[in-house]
Amino acid sequence: MSVQHTDVAAYSFGLLEQEDKLEFEAHLAGCESCTAELAELSAMAGLFADVDPVEADRGEPDGGVIEDLIRRRSIASRRRGRQRAFLAAAACIVLVSGGVAAGVAVAPQQAPPPVLVMQGVQHAATNPATGVHGKVGLVDFAWGTQVILDLSGVRGPLTCDLVAITRSGQRQVIAGWRVSAAGYGVPGHPAHLLLAGGTSITRHDLLRIDVDVAGGRTLVSIKT
Repeated sequence: MSVQHTDVAAYSFGLLEQEDKLEFEAHLAGCESCTAELAELSAMAGLFADVDPVEADRGEPDGGVIEDLIRRRSIASRRRGRQRAFLAAAACIVLVSGGVAAGVAVAPQQAPPPVLVMQGVQHAATNPATGVHGKVGLVDFAWGTQVILDLSGVRGPLTCDLVAITRSGQRQVIAGWRVSAAGYGVPGHPAHLLLAGGTSITRHDLLRIDVDVAGGRTLVSIKT
């Protein structure tokens, strides 16, 4: 096998043969870009960890044939280049107080939720008027920018939007959520909100990231 950067997805979902897996792990030790992408994909792979296979009906190919087809397709995909369809399914992962909500349709699971880690180029701000503190981590990708938000000092109930603003003034909503009455990062409820989303805006074209509420009020504005 010739190790390729496009093997990250196959490795994350456990589709590599043992020999290929060992060779890729050796490559991973010295490749920062693959290491960073693996951290992102690990969360997505974890969502499917406990999804049970559907038993084949009579006349359908058995599990061995299906598994072989999946592996062959994975190899072909690596030859054609990087496949990112699954990233669209992982557009937004929200972690609050140990709970997880993800923007994908999967079967209920009992596995621990994936751990969201702040990474990339980081910026922070506190709004003295609202007391809300926000921190973002921005990671460059070919499709745009991954945005990871750590939010605290918020009291509910509220409906919020995470908004990216370009240097030319264009606005793009990255994610939306509801804040319960308990809030985040406040006395009695110290857990912060951790949220990950993506925007097609490049990192260098981002002017700021805002957390807005219904009615146009801004809880905190983070210059990037």
